[in-house]
Amino acid sequence: MELLKIENISKIYGKGENQVAALDNVSFTVPKGQLLAVIGPSGSGKSTLLHILGGVDRPTSGKVFLDDQDIYAKDNSSLAVFRRRQVGLIYQFYNLIPVLTAEENITLPMIMDGRKPDKEHLERLLELLDLKGRRDHLPSQLSGGQQQRVSIGRALFTSPEMILADEPTGNLDSKNSAEIMALLRHSNREFGQTMIIITHDENIALQCDRIITITDGRIISDKLTGIA
Repeated sequence: MELLKIENISKIYGKGENQVAALDNVSFTVPKGQLLAVIGPSGSGKSTLLHILGGVDRPTSGKVFLDDQDIYAKDNSSLAVFRRRQVGLIYQFYNLIPVLTAEENITLPMIMDGRKPDKEHLERLLELLDLKGRRDHLPSQLSGGQQQRVSIGRALFTSPEMILADEPTGNLDSKNSAEIMALLRHSNREFGQTMIIITHDENIALQCDRIITITDGRIISDKLTGIA
């Protein structure tokens, strides 16, 4: 079953002679529950694509459908609700609120959405993330791997349809990188969430179901890994 459909997406920055095409007529679909890696060199358009899929940055042209809804047909207010409820974002540098505890960072998106956090769901998630003993710690009191686990918890807590991760292991050592990828794969299989991981690390990509390679804003390869 198709969850995500990208039709002829282009993103142009600048004007005239200074125009740069970050994405050039990109199209693909993603089935529900797939773990997809998008790889490519620096400046290839990977992060631009992720921001467009997450409703963060509007494309210059083209359409993005999630569950058959054209997300950029929404006004800015509806788009903000879409980002809070249907997409979970994981960043390389965690983007945690420094004055909030691990638990508060995880539950913040739901609270901002005016919803009451499910305590049982929170406890299960803290256990999965191995953060029960760190729930009251501030980000500055956590290791890099623990901070990334909080970031993942924040993305998972609202049970979004799609998780987007931008270089989620890029700031971690090999041990923590392996643990984070194992956690993402477990979450993908356990909760059936569609995940798209932006990475420059081929070893990370090979742990996914499918790999799309982007160069100069265009898809040059799209293949299954045989893991699924």
